[in-house]
Amino acid sequence: MFDSLKSELTRRTLLYKAGFGLITVSTFGTIGTILKPTRTLAQAGPAPTKEPSLPPEKKLGWAVVGLGKFATEQIMPSFGECKRSKLVALVSGDRTKAERLAQQYGVNQKNIYNYQNYDTIRDNPEVDVIYIILPNGLHAEYSIRGAQAGKHIMCEKPMANTVEECQAMIAAAKKSDRKLMIAYRAQYEPYNLAAIELAQSGKLGKLKAITSDHGRNLDPKDPADRWRANKKLAGGGSLYDIGIYSLQAARYITGEEPQEISAMSYSTPGDPRFREVEENVNFVLRFPSGVLANCTSSYGYSDTKRLQVFGSDAVLELDPATDYYQHRLIIKRKNSNEEQNIQEKNQFALEMDHLSESIMANKQPKTPGEEGLQDVRLMQLIYEAARTGKTIKV
Repeated sequence: MFDSLKSELTRRTLLYKAGFGLITVSTFGTIGTILKPTRTLAQAGPAPTKEPSLPPEKKLGWAVVGLGKFATEQIMPSFGECKRSKLVALVSGDRTKAERLAQQYGVNQKNIYNYQNYDTIRDNPEVDVIYIILPNGLHAEYSIRGAQAGKHIMCEKPMANTVEECQAMIAAAKKSDRKLMIAYRAQYEPYNLAAIELAQSGKLGKLKAITSDHGRNLDPKDPADRWRANKKLAGGGSLYDIGIYSLQAARYITGEEPQEISAMSYSTPGDPRFREVEENVNFVLRFPSGVLANCTSSYGYSDTKRLQVFGSDAVLELDPATDYYQHRLIIKRKNSNEEQNIQEKNQFALEMDHLSESIMANKQPKTPGEEGLQDVRLMQLIYEAARTGKTIKV
């Protein structure tokens, strides 16, 4: 179904070429009928609890695919705080970099793979889970190949570029009887979990509205950003990268799925960063309860990660809402402001351990492939609403 990368590409070469539009990513046709989900997906419950039946100290072995900035600065160090997950293998086109990191993290040199021999990971019993941390346009291929190799899959968000790719990933995991989880870290992060509890317990009164804004300046000079200006690799612009946090928040705060979507988009004329992907998106979601969520994403303004939830009795402000390390949650009432003091925890370790525990207990993870599929489906409808100027019924 998918073409493998034809030549040995280091990540640096991959991202360099992506910045100049030279990468060709495999594509494929529609797979079946696009169906609405048959269950409410956005149900983020309390923080994962330990399964009493799980063997103490047991850890599953993880392979990290893609050794870019996010993997090396956030994910790999987080294994040190995991209780159920350990780093045992690396996949990279840059052998020298992989060897250096393997030595740093105690990974056996024999457990270093490249993108050509990636499929031989099936023969490595030390690897239970593969974590896909590649440009979005490569998520589907490497997730499917990983599942076909008999490994469970954690995939970064957004799940893939298209609905059809997401469906293919889900089908591959089911065929191989493997777990597929999307790395929606905010659904495991303590401050966001507290916001969900406050909103859904009635402590804010009846929910009326949500606003959520995520923005940053796209910097194509930064290798970590260069591929994000390439639509084949990124799938979309600010919406796919950071607007998805606002979409997720609206869904998990309400615990509902939107019924209607309206949207507008705008990119600064002549800005070379936005030849292929959009700069700004504003979208409004109407939920069955009547809650209206007004969300924005931008690649053109200063770093913003804000969530506000408006209830009849109080307003919840989470700002920053989706930071890696720092959060602030305030409840504003008529005559008082109450700041919630919650212990910060490593959200990356929490989400990785959640998948490991789900595998050990043979339970579906909280953010399975279907959750990622729903977001991609909704983002495609947001683009349609912006393009046509019409309100889209979901």
